[in-house]
Amino acid sequence: MKILQAYKFQLKAKPRHEELFRRSAGCCRFVWNHMLALEKENHENGRKRLGYRELAGMLTDLKNQEKTKFLKEVHSQILQQSLKDLENAYRNFFQKRAMLPRFKSKGVKDSFRYPQGFKIDEPNFRIYLPKIGWVRYRKSKNIEGRPKQITVSLSAEKWYVSVQTEREIADPIHTSDSAIGVDMGVANFATFSDGTFIKPPNFFQKHENKLKFRGRNLSRKKKFSNNWRKEKHRLNRIHRKIKDCRRDFLHKLTTDMSKNHALIAMEDLQVKNMSKSASGTVDNPGRNVKAKTGLNKSILDQWWFEFRRQLEYKLTRRGGELLLIPPQYTSQKCSDCGHVAKENRESQAKFKCCNCGFEINADHNAAINILAAGHAVKACGEIGNGRLCETGTSSTL
Repeated sequence: MKILQAYKFQLKAKPRHEELFRRSAGCCRFVWNHMLALEKENHENGRKRLGYRELAGMLTDLKNQEKTKFLKEVHSQILQQSLKDLENAYRNFFQKRAMLPRFKSKGVKDSFRYPQGFKIDEPNFRIYLPKIGWVRYRKSKNIEGRPKQITVSLSAEKWYVSVQTEREIADPIHTSDSAIGVDMGVANFATFSDGTFIKPPNFFQKHENKLKFRGRNLSRKKKFSNNWRKEKHRLNRIHRKIKDCRRDFLHKLTTDMSKNHALIAMEDLQVKNMSKSASGTVDNPGRNVKAKTGLNKSILDQWWFEFRRQLEYKLTRRGGELLLIPPQYTSQKCSDCGHVAKENRESQAKFKCCNCGFEINADHNAAINILAAGHAVKACGEIGNGRLCETGTSSTL
């Protein structure tokens, strides 16, 4: 089995390196914005979209112009990668996987990518970047596989390098035969079908007051002044800490789950739809806007999609499987008798079947139904009639 894996390290960049990093990221941003403007102009005039090949030809002419000859100072392939990213962004938009590409701003997700020409000297903890030179990095693990490409990115005033590798491994066989259902929520981050509850870490909520304080301080300072940059750096450090805490929490949880269970069933939640704003318009204002805003913050603070992404690739590498179950009726169906009714769920936390009187925690009941639906999918390959198939709730494959 062929797998792709990325290894991310912090770069120990010197001031001259950082200047070249910013110049390379700035040139990539300029190419993206310039070509995106051309694509938008073509669309407004009713002409066909240019595409990667035509844009690559125009890039050569752009580098030879007097006003934009600074593009020659950086490696040509990182500019071509920027065009490929724009092509992929349009493809994702047309396939309804993403929004329409937008212009990039300075200092927001600055990065550039090398598809080849780089060198990695692991024994000496350094990496060679074309037109930049050797840069040392903080090695935290060994790199396995053949390096395919590397990406240099900026996060909270620190530069990182991500090395994507490819390698072949034998088809894995999971060491466990256990299966479990997972119900995602806000009151509980995750509830398992065996009755285990994982409390939400709520890292954003814990640091929200600090973010507000730093944000107010930033708004009072003159933009791009030295004091503004210092305050911006303090604000970015808080955001980076929240992100690192979330990622650490999810990696520990998903690693433990993927080791102990060969099959995991969870709801296929549409986070984008669930976290839509309720403010409405001037003519048609929304209701309970403040409450919905708080709910949206809590939903986005959970990182459900990242949790699902990590579970998927970790299970695949261990020979396990992740099944995504439609969330309809999982919270209304009685896991004991199978009766489905909205009245079964008396409150957010309590479930009492109006048919057989079975009482259980509502999230636990939903997790059992999700596991049952997972077994149904494994047995018959589908979920029938828009409702969960009638099946047992065994906890092993």
